[in-house]
Parts: sequence; C-alpha cells; structure tokens
Amino acid sequence: MPLVAGIDSSTQSCKVVVRDAASGDLVRSGRAAHPDGTEVDPEAWWRALGEAVAQAGGLDDVAAVSVAGQQHGMVALDEAGQVVRPALLWNDTRSAPQAERLVEERGAAWWATTTGSVPVASYTVTKLAWLREQEPQHADRTAAVTLPHDWLTWRLRGTGRLAGLTTDRSDASGTGYWDPAAGRYLPDLVREVLGRDVVLPRVLGPADSPGTTTGRSLDAGAAARGAGADGIPLGPGAGDNAAAALGLGAGPGDVVLSVGTSGVVSAVTDRGTADVSGLVSGFADATGRFLPLACTLNGARVLDATARLLGTDVSGLDTLAAQAPLGAGGLVLVPYLEGERTPNLPLATGSLHGLTLGTTTPAHLARAAVESIACLLADAVDALEAEGVRARRFLLVGGAARSLTLRQALADVLGTPVLVPTPDEYVANGAARQAAWVLATSQAPPPDWPLHETVLVEPGPGGDGAQVRERYAEARTHVLERRQGS
Repeated sequence: MPLVAGIDSSTQSCKVVVRDAASGDLVRSGRAAHPDGTEVDPEAWWRALGEAVAQAGGLDDVAAVSVAGQQHGMVALDEAGQVVRPALLWNDTRSAPQAERLVEERGAAWWATTTGSVPVASYTVTKLAWLREQEPQHADRTAAVTLPHDWLTWRLRGTGRLAGLTTDRSDASGTGYWDPAAGRYLPDLVREVLGRDVVLPRVLGPADSPGTTTGRSLDAGAAARGAGADGIPLGPGAGDNAAAALGLGAGPGDVVLSVGTSGVVSAVTDRGTADVSGLVSGFADATGRFLPLACTLNGARVLDATARLLGTDVSGLDTLAAQAPLGAGGLVLVPYLEGERTPNLPLATGSLHGLTLGTTTPAHLARAAVESIACLLADAVDALEAEGVRARRFLLVGGAARSLTLRQALADVLGTPVLVPTPDEYVANGAARQAAWVLATSQAPPPDWPLHETVLVEPGPGGDGAQVRERYAEARTHVLERRQGS
C-alpha cells in the first residue's frame, strides 16, 4: 500500500510521521527542535522540517504529504515573498492592548457573530493591528499575510508566488478575519486593521490539494539526504487542534483534552458557535464540520516549571504528586504563569493559596500543580458546555497525558471517565490521515484509522473531585477580583 507523510510544525518542534495510507500503521518518524521564544524566524521552521524529514528517511517513497501547524501566528511577506520580520507566534501576548481595542470598537457580539470568535492576543488580526501601530515600516512592506502551516506548504511547493499561498478552513478560522459560517474572508476588516490590502491564502476544501512538492525547495543538504522529492501531492494542511482531532478520529460528541505547551479543550460539532464572552473560539475543523475550542495559555510548562523548582523532572513530579492526598491538603495553585486566555487575563500571574505548615512539602506542591491543570481544563469544558456542546466521551492527549496523576485528577474533577489513547503524535497523524484522504477520491470520507490502544480512567470513589474544583474556584475568584481592582 502507498505511504503518506504527516508533518506537525508545533511551537517547540517539528515532527514527521510516515504511515501506511490504508491502515495508518507507523513506518518511520523524525523530529527536530524549534528555537524558544514567542517570535521566530520562519527559516528556523524550514530548517527543522528538513532535518525532521531526513531523520524520517526522506520522502522519496511517499505518495502524499500534508502539513499541520500551530495556529494563529503572523507571517508577513513582502512582494518578493521574503519574510518581513520574525513571525509572531500564537503565545505572543504583546498585542493584548490591540485586541482589547478591536473588541471595544466593534463590540464582542459583532466579532462572535461575524467571525465565530472574540479576538484575544493570540489571533492574527490583533497581531496585524500591533504591526501597524508599533512597526509601521514593516506594515508598509507587507504584501501578504500567512500562517505557519500555510507558509511551510507554500515553501514545499517552491513556487515563490504570493498567488500560490493556500490554507484550510481550520487555520483560516483562527485569524479573526474569516467568517467560518459563510466560508469567506473579510478583506475590508484586514484593510482597516493593517492599513492596506494584502494577499491572503486561498482557502481549500478538506481533501483539496494545492499542488505538489518541489524537491529543490528544501536546502541542498536535506535534499542530498533524501528529504526533498519532486511531484508529491500536498494536502491542504490544518491547524494543530483540527489535525489532532482528525488524527484521533474524533466525531460529534467527542471532546479532546490536549495538554501540551497550552491546554486545549475542543469538540467536533455540526454547527458553529458564537460565544460573546470570548471564552470559546468558533473554529472550523479539518473535515467540513466545526471545532469550538477553549484554549489556555498554560499547560505542560506549568508542570515543567514546578518540577524544576522541586529539583526533579516531570516523571519525578508525577511520583511526588502521587504521595499527596487528593486536594493537596487545601493547597491550590492558580497556574497563570504566562498570563491566561481562559479566562482572558494576558497580564495575570500565578499564585499559591492555602499554604500551611502541613502543605509546604514537595509532594503537596506537586499535587497542587497537577490539579491546577486539571481544574483549568475543567473550566474550559464548562465554557464549551455553556455553548451547547454535549460531551459523549473525553479523550486526553498531549505530552502531559503521560502523567498518571493528571489523568486521575481530570477524571476526578470532571466526574466522568477519561479515555487516554496511547501517547502519540496525533497532530502529525492527522496530517498524515489528511494526506491519505487526498489520495482517495474527493467524494470519499477520510480513511478509517482506528485507535489501537486506550486506557479508561474512572473517577475515584467519594466524589472528592468536586471539592477540589470548589477550592480552585475560590482561589481563581481571588485572582480575578485582584486583577479587576488593579
């Protein structure tokens, strides 16, 4: 059977999987790191892509390839297709003032109704407003605006023409200037925000191909290692969360809890949402449906930071957390270490509540850190349910899904079983599944790639998870009141 490749260009790294197009079985894989920071030269993504593809054995025997990537970012290109300035990533919050102003000018209801979402600092439209205000010389040079996965797909095609830029519904819906219900851009809004007309990527259908790869588009070293190949059909790509849902085979009623750099709660639905509060983003998915989503800025890095503080690693943190009781003896961490998006507090900081002589132990702090992420995700689930999402099952993925204490804490605070698929590269898998879809006829559904192994985690006896959430809610309220008072 033919092979397909899926690429996940995430915040932290580039992952490549090569899978059997029919069964989805993994054949080989590769990975390369991205630099830290909230702004990155896109050429770093390109170099990492070449390294990861070469590590995965190249693309010479691959029948189709697709790229998924981190949502929202801003890649500004000039008329020659050159990058104008380093790309601003989704987790760059410098455009928070512009986001607030944009919402004030048009009102949250207009944004929710028109774009499906109320802008926050993550969205591309706010970054365009920041660019015009803070770097007008770069705004004046900008001839096209694209997103990370769009830019990589374009580079793989090797055309160099701005008219060749393409994207998909899922990533377009996270820009803040695309209407997911009508399926169209809002060019007048872009002109108003950026101060000029620009080329925007053409939005492709779920199984449409923008063209084929050009082997020479990769650097000579990567091409020499077999990473570059000509004439391979490309998929339309997808935003990372939509690709993960596709990789999991998620359908209506499935709620995906993903804990990576950020925490993400998303659900596949047949209808879009329009949350005026801004907590739920009304995104599109990678299959023609919708993917309402609530995202937190804080995720696995809270666990990483707590582990460093305690002089251990994440595995050691998990062991410590298991030594403390559920509820950490009343110790509560509000984990807004990088600001927060759910709720929208981009300038907030983290705080500890309930410190006593009895809770000043490494085990209690480890448990509080784990439970803080569980409660943060549970708040996001509440936001989705308030928009009419009804959960049939919960699936936990992401790097932090390996934590046994986090699995149990989520089942406890949600009060329902949590299904944990075998840890895997589900974003890259989704891109690979999309590539297999491109190989099929346009009328066919995506190939059925089953989840081979899962673990079902049941809530613990006694229902104490509700008390954990109550204490967390009290601590969160203190933070909100303090921010409002300032």
